[in-house]
Amino acid sequence: MATLADGTPLPGKLFIVEGIDGSGKSTQLDLLRKWLIATGYCVAFSEWNSSPLVRDTTKRGKKKKLLTPTTFSLLHAVDFAHRLQQQMIPALRAGAIVLADRYAYTAFVRDVARGVDPAWVREVYAFAVVPTVALYFRVPLDESLRRIVTGRPKVKFYEAGLDLGLSDDPYESYRIFQARILREYDRLVDEFGLHVIDATLPIVDQQEIVRAVVEPHLEGALRAEHNPWRSVLSTEHLSGHYLDSLLQQVARS
Repeated sequence: MATLADGTPLPGKLFIVEGIDGSGKSTQLDLLRKWLIATGYCVAFSEWNSSPLVRDTTKRGKKKKLLTPTTFSLLHAVDFAHRLQQQMIPALRAGAIVLADRYAYTAFVRDVARGVDPAWVREVYAFAVVPTVALYFRVPLDESLRRIVTGRPKVKFYEAGLDLGLSDDPYESYRIFQARILREYDRLVDEFGLHVIDATLPIVDQQEIVRAVVEPHLEGALRAEHNPWRSVLSTEHLSGHYLDSLLQQVARS
């Protein structure tokens, strides 16, 4: 189960994924979400830096390159607090499964890599719910860079750590900055019990590991109302947005 910061247990389950850019964590979380929904569970989703409360401010700050490491840290903390209170905790109190693409650990590694005091960052996020399972997708730096470069024409300013003056070359700056983040993630593995998954394995193999880790924790999680069509699709290991639409059509007929 997940627990509040004061130790109070919550009936829901909180599964979170972490990893540097290009680790493939989002793909794995999406596959897990589809599997859980197809299996009949009620699933909520939340992702890093998505709260409407600070979205415009963060976007404007990035565009004008105004964000200092501390400002960046506080904006992300506000984003996290808002999503935790408005999205995650209500779903967890209801007994649902919550999937989070990045969690407080992202702040612990990125902010510290930018020079923010580790103890201060941990204190800022002291209110965070303790997740049921935290998955860390570990990928070598060179593979991460290869995936990023293949997926888009150039790396982003803050993603590459160009605000820190590490190098004038965006790719070299990315390499230095992400190496710092990797080191911080490795420190968190023992501190917070992150479950490490080799992100260089084939996607299917990674997903099998993810499900094997998550499945023992599913007992008692809130399920959706029984639907015979969903049972058939689950048996056949079929899932996806188009199937959700089909189920809605069947329910209306």
